[in-house]
Amino acid sequence: MIKTCVGFVAAAIAALSLSACATAPDTAQDEADVTATLDTFYGAMKAGDNAKAMSVIAEDAEFLESGRFETRAQYEKDHLPADIEFEKQVNGKRGPLTIKINGDTAWVIARTEFVGTFNGRDLAFISSQLAVLTRGEMGWQIRSIHWSSMPL
Repeated sequence: MIKTCVGFVAAAIAALSLSACATAPDTAQDEADVTATLDTFYGAMKAGDNAKAMSVIAEDAEFLESGRFETRAQYEKDHLPADIEFEKQVNGKRGPLTIKINGDTAWVIARTEFVGTFNGRDLAFISSQLAVLTRGEMGWQIRSIHWSSMPL
């Protein structure tokens, strides 16, 4: 009886292990997809493509920058045009992304160094970004971004 129970338990554990492996998330692919979503957003700003930038932003997204809060609609109307203009004039050097994924939620931390001239004014600063993304029917979408900066 004990031998049968041990055999059954071992078989059950093996089956559960195989099942877990079969459904285990592909972290490398998720990280690549999250990176691609952020690259689409920032690349679209650099290209001046408002529609493409907004295509990866969730409908209920919220933005934080310099203590200000903006809804998706406020960001698109008031802030995105300025971000696009900035990206056209100044090249940033983004450091490596730190990506954490838990199920269908990802958060990404990055730092970007900006040195250049914007509207005739010299600038040099580091921007720190925290982006939160979720995975849904449309793939990974940005739910929130928090930007802060400090002088270089």
